Amino acid sequence: MSYESKYAHLRSILEEVARKHPEYGYRRTTRELRGGFGVIVNTKVVRRLHRLWDLAILRCTQIPRPSGIRRIIREAKGRVNLVASLRAIRPFEVLYTDFTEIRYAGGERKAYLMPIIDHASKVVYGWALAERANVALALRAWQRAEATLRSFGISPRGLIMHHDQDPVYTSYAWIGRLLHGERIRVSFALEGARDNPWMESFHSRFKGEWKSLFLDARSIEELKKIVADRIHYYNAERRHSSIGYLSPLNFIRQWMPDTA
Repeated sequence: MSYESKYAHLRSILEEVARKHPEYGYRRTTRELRGGFGVIVNTKVVRRLHRLWDLAILRCTQIPRPSGIRRIIREAKGRVNLVASLRAIRPFEVLYTDFTEIRYAGGERKAYLMPIIDHASKVVYGWALAERANVALALRAWQRAEATLRSFGISPRGLIMHHDQDPVYTSYAWIGRLLHGERIRVSFALEGARDNPWMESFHSRFKGEWKSLFLDARSIEELKKIVADRIHYYNAERRHSSIGYLSPLNFIRQWMPDTA
């Protein structure tokens, strides 16, 4: 048996100690193993395992400083949730978004969907689907949403985009595109999903109704076609009780003539 295999059971414990006590060398780590975990081992073994598994890297790693955007969110406290104080919200005023995981290929593979929906009309203005939830995916979803808004003759300027504090949504690329590129007001949920129930409701309903179709998709391209078809159905045909049992697009068509 190799040395590494012989002591493999200690790796997770040593990594935990290295993260919790980055100042500990092999001597103090040996004492911590004995006193904190009931593991008795020679200091020479601990020193060798530190070198073998590069645990010094963990010990030297420092928690990165929060970005400027995260510092602003932290200092602003409750004021970053712009939706919380609103009462009557009209169409084209507040948008919601978030990532959700979709399983396909019989549940063996997963992809991430990011829709952007309107608070009042329930229209899905834009969406994107990919195997990773990253900034590129978010920007593709917004590009589609912006095109849809402009097709209605609506400028994105002044709209509120509400989402959680996922690293994608606090990135300079995302914030820069919305704030400086489109002059959109960005709103952050303070308690994750609990501060974005509208988005969670959409995800739960959308994935629940079409779960079997998603599982039948054999590739990411096939899944995209299914999602595109189902979102079209959601926008153009599915009746919603909250908007008078109209489809989102029919609701917009009835509401648009009354706008000044």
